[in-house]
Amino acid sequence: MRGFFVILEVVLKKRSSFSGKVGFVLSAAGASVGLGNIWRFPYLCAKFGGGIFLLVYVILALTFGYTMIMAETAIGRATKKSPVGAFEALGHNKLMDIGGWINAIIPMLIVPYYSVIGGWVCKYLFEYFVKSPAEIAGDDFFVNFISNGVSAEFWFIVFSVLVLGVIFMGVRNGIERVSKIVMPILVVLAVIICAYSVTRPGAIEGVKYLFIPNFAQFSLMTVVTAMGQMFYSLSIAMGILITFGSYVKKEVSIDESTRQVEFFDTAIAILASLMIIPAVFAFSGGDPEHLNKGPSLMFITMPKIFASMGVGRLIGILFFALVLFAAVTSAIALTESAVSTFSDEFKWSRKKGTVIMAFIMLVLGSLSSLGNGPLAGVTILKMQFLDFFDFITNSVMMPIAAFATCILITKFAGIERIEEEVEQDGHPFKRKKTFSFMIKFLCPVFVIVILISAILNVFGIIQM
Repeated sequence: MRGFFVILEVVLKKRSSFSGKVGFVLSAAGASVGLGNIWRFPYLCAKFGGGIFLLVYVILALTFGYTMIMAETAIGRATKKSPVGAFEALGHNKLMDIGGWINAIIPMLIVPYYSVIGGWVCKYLFEYFVKSPAEIAGDDFFVNFISNGVSAEFWFIVFSVLVLGVIFMGVRNGIERVSKIVMPILVVLAVIICAYSVTRPGAIEGVKYLFIPNFAQFSLMTVVTAMGQMFYSLSIAMGILITFGSYVKKEVSIDESTRQVEFFDTAIAILASLMIIPAVFAFSGGDPEHLNKGPSLMFITMPKIFASMGVGRLIGILFFALVLFAAVTSAIALTESAVSTFSDEFKWSRKKGTVIMAFIMLVLGSLSSLGNGPLAGVTILKMQFLDFFDFITNSVMMPIAAFATCILITKFAGIERIEEEVEQDGHPFKRKKTFSFMIKFLCPVFVIVILISAILNVFGIIQM
């Protein structure tokens, strides 16, 4: 996991480079493996048909996801700049400049509400130490917590301080020191929880639901939702991969590294689903009501499952510790991307950039934190603040950012330039034809479909 933190180290000094392929792969994977994989992927997979959703996601990851990771990484390495500077350098166009800023602003909007959910994880981890699993599994526990403005705000601030504290401390005195021990342990814990989950009575039906596609459950919304999730899971259209790409050495194979990031990220998402979906089947017999719990699946259904176990307290602690560490590493990458943009574009010091980002997190995060309590009556497009920020970033801004990247390459930089960047020093580009076809035709079409679907969903014309 050491490579993940090289990105933090270099911005403390000057723009440098990853030590090699491992540094880039672990950095890109570490940035994306977080709540998107462990919280978001399982509940969407459960809601949209299990195996058919997983199949569609894997196909999209191998085509659309691969294309966008390659494109953003190559743009970053070719320009040695963060998103705004990269778009300016290759686009020489006001619209492209806007595309760069959209890529840069997305992390600034995601981190605040992401930190609210991170606060929920902190709350649950703490409660498993001081309360019985039965109390935490109570029907009103989650709702009472998020609707209590003081409690929700407190835990949001706890998580935010944790993330910002690591940014302030730097790498060597902060998270890097413990990551060498903690990350391997957490991977082992994830496997243990999976093993426990899939061996519960009735859980095998959940395994079948996850891995055997039911084509009768396929719909346009399956594709749209899987693609929207892919933005989260692979850190596409967030500016992160462009920034990471700017630190990749020329001798590193972008093609090989991208394939490894694809595999690692998808494997973690499947592992998370194996922790949750079979357990839901074991607990509820596959009741659609439980499968459709949506975002609350991890905070309502899973505690009920833990309460039914003889070692529920221990499993609950291990589970939420795993989720917390994954959430922290992703939040650090998102925050660092924003601070890096401030440094590159405004020439602010690291301290000033971090303070500004802390202010943004406090203001926007508080809106999301209080949106289920004191501010519950205040909505935007009939959405509470957290849902709105998730919608505007994932369903609107990310597709626009991805579309801008496609236009930047096809109309300004040129596909040939990207191909040359990938093939430097004789490195392979095994899916060159796929990349060219996707970036020219399918990727722009896909992101437009997502954008239109999201807008139609807001106005109730279609249901997602």
